[in-house]
Amino acid sequence: MMVSIVGMLAGCAPTPEPTPTPTAAFASEEEAFAAAEETYRAYTDALNAVDLDDPATFEPVFDLTSGDFEAADRRTLSELHAEKYAFRGQMTVVRFHGISSRSSFEQVEASVCVDVSGSDVVDQSGNSVTSPDRPDMNPLRVTFVLSDGRLRVDRADRDPGTACSG
Repeated sequence: MMVSIVGMLAGCAPTPEPTPTPTAAFASEEEAFAAAEETYRAYTDALNAVDLDDPATFEPVFDLTSGDFEAADRRTLSELHAEKYAFRGQMTVVRFHGISSRSSFEQVEASVCVDVSGSDVVDQSGNSVTSPDRPDMNPLRVTFVLSDGRLRVDRADRDPGTACSG
């Protein structure tokens, strides 16, 4: 399941670096929604580029996530790697709609539809390990948080209220 997929080093400096004064990252809600959409599309592209044989390919996924969501992605990708599974095909974002923003655009919520019909997880023999009952469309309610000046995916929940057709 790819909700969290279907569904990681700090150096020492001799003197502390100055901390920049926080400024508003977005001038409007529309700008925040556009940045959130760009983030989610980049997240989907990063997942599509994962090679489960090469954990270095997981890093771009983690760079676009935060909190428990990032922890779940780390756990899931590690488990899939340990099982020697492989991703096949591609997931595609087919709809993105900004819903709300809070705290001067530091948190953004959106409804997202991801077409997963062209993607699969397979074992070493090439047999699918994806549930045959998985729907082709994944309707999600996604929360983004501002971290280090960028929005990151912080939560994604299945949302039957998200209309993914028509």
